[in-house]
Amino acid sequence: MPLRSIPLVPVLMASALAATPVASQQQPVQSEAEAVSLFGTPLVPPAPSPEARAALEARLAEARAAFDREPAGADAIIWLGRRTAYLGRYREAIAIFTRGIALHPGDARLYRHRGHRYITTRRFGLAIQDLERAAALTRGQPDEVEPDGQPNARNTPTSTLQFNIWYHLGLAQYLQGDFAGALRSYERCLDVSRNPDSQAATRHWLYMTLRRLGREEDAARVLEPVRSDTDIIENDAYHRLLLMYKNQGDADALLASASGGTDQATLGYGVGNWHLYNGRRDRAVAVFRSVVAGGQWASFGALAAEADLHRLGERPLP
Repeated sequence: MPLRSIPLVPVLMASALAATPVASQQQPVQSEAEAVSLFGTPLVPPAPSPEARAALEARLAEARAAFDREPAGADAIIWLGRRTAYLGRYREAIAIFTRGIALHPGDARLYRHRGHRYITTRRFGLAIQDLERAAALTRGQPDEVEPDGQPNARNTPTSTLQFNIWYHLGLAQYLQGDFAGALRSYERCLDVSRNPDSQAATRHWLYMTLRRLGREEDAARVLEPVRSDTDIIENDAYHRLLLMYKNQGDADALLASASGGTDQATLGYGVGNWHLYNGRRDRAVAVFRSVVAGGQWASFGALAAEADLHRLGERPLP
């Protein structure tokens, strides 16, 4: 059956209700929500500015036109799903990738992108399944640059397919509290991190994972190549956190420097986690609550703060 003829059906979201590790349980979502938090709260995407929405919708229209020209093409399906997700329509994007997988079951890219959006919608177990499948499909294959859907200031892609597979797999495992699994994935991710930006992102999560495992000496070795004069294009928040972990920055000043949005969630989670693995639980919980209250629930920092609050048995701010 052609992709365009398969009806779009509502997708059930998951709420992770177990403490350690975080477990998934299917539960319906209100029509205007795209996910349910680990605490059972419906999650609605924040509205973009009118200018941003117009730009996102224009690019989605382009992707839709390309799809209409070639409805069975893997590239067209992937871009339609990606552009749909950028507008916060995650359930619809998952359905698009799912229908694409039915047509192209051997295309690792579709599992990589669906796995990402399973993470967004708190279905960590399904994300792990998809990303492990993507890793198996790319084993022994040459890596490839992944085009940016939202280009950086230099219009220079900084990630690859295999980087994104291992990076997102490590994140899903981390969010479930499987730090040993996350460690293996981030170590593989570091092997395919070929530029300063991907190195900064991977080293950040790898360092945090090792600290959560109590492996301080190994974590310190992860920081050894980190330099203040590295040319970073887009992962500046991760780079600044790495320098802070090396005692080359102040945690409070770092939080104060956050520009809002995803940047605030990234820096907030890194600082909160730093407090947690250094034994300052109350301060960590306060920062995690602030991150979750920021509303950027699709960002990785907010996801991790929410998962840690849930694992610690703490509630977000009312």
